[in-house]
Amino acid sequence: MGSPAQHSAPMNGGAAEPLVASPALVDPAVARVREAGGPIDRACYTCQCGYLFVATVSTTVTCPHCGAGQAW
Repeated sequence: MGSPAQHSAPMNGGAAEPLVASPALVDPAVARVREAGGPIDRACYTCQCGYLFVATVSTTVTCPHCGAGQAW
């Protein structure tokens, strides 16, 4: 049997409170990226066939020219 603390209800009536970081604790670089809309999830790929293309970052990128899978 566990301790009573493991089975007790939260003091705030059970409502979850969001975790908010103090502005003084936020990394300025992270804050800039978030303010700019987040990271860019696209990358430039060069296929063995010579085709250069931009695609969404993924573990399963294929060349739109020849269909070859791209190494990640």
